[in-house]
Amino acid sequence: MTYQRILLKLSGEMLMQGQPFGIDANACQLLAKSLSHLQLAGIEIGIVIGGGNIFRGIHLESMGIARSPADQMGMLATLINGIALQESLESVGCKAKVLTALECPKVAETYTWRAAMHALASKQVVIFVGGTGNPYFTTDTAAALRASEIKADALLKATKVDGIYSKDPLKHADAVKYHTLSYTQMLAERLEVMDATAVALCRSNRIPILVFDMKRLHDKNFPQLLSQQGFGSLVSG
Repeated sequence: MTYQRILLKLSGEMLMQGQPFGIDANACQLLAKSLSHLQLAGIEIGIVIGGGNIFRGIHLESMGIARSPADQMGMLATLINGIALQESLESVGCKAKVLTALECPKVAETYTWRAAMHALASKQVVIFVGGTGNPYFTTDTAAALRASEIKADALLKATKVDGIYSKDPLKHADAVKYHTLSYTQMLAERLEVMDATAVALCRSNRIPILVFDMKRLHDKNFPQLLSQQGFGSLVSG
């Protein structure tokens, strides 16, 4: 399948490059160059990036911090990552715009659907940060929501492995890879590549989900790989 507009879900880990936490300048530059190749191929790009390289809100519950403020701290982490990625994209000649669901007007423009659609039409990479703007929702759900709003051809999720497996292939040698599967199967088997809310939202709006190895994003022929049958795992139907 040829994609004209995608929503790319990235983990904050892609900005670490071996560091235990934080943002590595070289990792940002490498990611920016890879994204510029996608844009040069004529693909309109929306991005949702996580904040786990800086902070994981859900871990704070064990410290006595309530879920809502903990999640808000996690949303702020995605804003930091989004600004770093925007600057890296601009440095390689790729126009980008950060839109945040968590209002922070002195730092980034607040998300609106019209602003997102105008930026995409202007050939800017749009970086959606701040999650959905609400606690209790993951960045996976934010990605499914934005993909639905911008009418993306697909939601692409970059992970540590090359697709969706029956169980964690990093822990189980007998794990079986699914090249294709349905939304219903993914939900029924509780395959934890993406949370159930995100999968259900994609199913409702008929947005295919393509799960692939994050390292492949750096292949120079990545735009061509997207249209190849058998690349990653495709959830649809």
